[in-house]
Amino acid sequence: MDATYQRWNPTEYARNSSAQLQWATELLSRVVLRGDESVLDIGCGDGKVTALIARRLPRGSALGVDASPGMVEFARASFPPAGHPNLSFRLMDATRLDLAGKYDLAFSNAALHWIEDQPPVLRVVRRHLKDGGRFVIQMGGEGNAAGIISVLQAMILDPAWRDAFHGFRFPYRFCGVKEYRSWLGESGFTPSTIELITKDMQHDCADALKGWIRATWFPYTDRLPPDKREAFLDQAVETYIREHPLDSRGRTHVKMVRLEVEAVAS
Repeated sequence: MDATYQRWNPTEYARNSSAQLQWATELLSRVVLRGDESVLDIGCGDGKVTALIARRLPRGSALGVDASPGMVEFARASFPPAGHPNLSFRLMDATRLDLAGKYDLAFSNAALHWIEDQPPVLRVVRRHLKDGGRFVIQMGGEGNAAGIISVLQAMILDPAWRDAFHGFRFPYRFCGVKEYRSWLGESGFTPSTIELITKDMQHDCADALKGWIRATWFPYTDRLPPDKREAFLDQAVETYIREHPLDSRGRTHVKMVRLEVEAVAS
């Protein structure tokens, strides 16, 4: 298992992922369900989105899988079987799914951009879907969080920080429409929707922006000694706000680009 998945802090993520939850809710609102489907949520994180799906399946079931032991433990504790009989969680890497049966719908929100090699994921998901089953994805797309990335990439070249970043590799894969359409076709899917959507991620204050960077951009801060991480985050936030000033209500704004996909297993 990739060491990245061991480093997620579920409490930090649950506290600082309101935008991801909002976008998942918006995406799910467009997904028509009868209520008796079996649904697989890939990269379920803290379990909130999987629980939303399960509520729409009074005669069906939802399974959330995640490669982070901490996230799966957190999700199970937050949504125990006694109160959520049609909802379950399993520790499993998206690139190595191995589940019994086939699903009517596979869903993934804000997760697959953590995987460098996308086609193996698409192929293994196809094997877990019924013919005619649907795959609905939202993930970071080409151009995502460019303002934040620009700040962080400049910082790791700064003499104050660069010694900690020798050999550092950018940890995300933000894909474009053309390449993803090709991979879907090669993996047994027919896409009905595939597009890049611009989103405005807002945080109520600079500290909230800092919390989001801490929770989701930890591949950068994890390179540093623990006693240096807050200073790194402070510099990142200060630099970003200097380049992208707060609005009149003191909020920060980050331009995000999401790749949204709806495809049918053909």
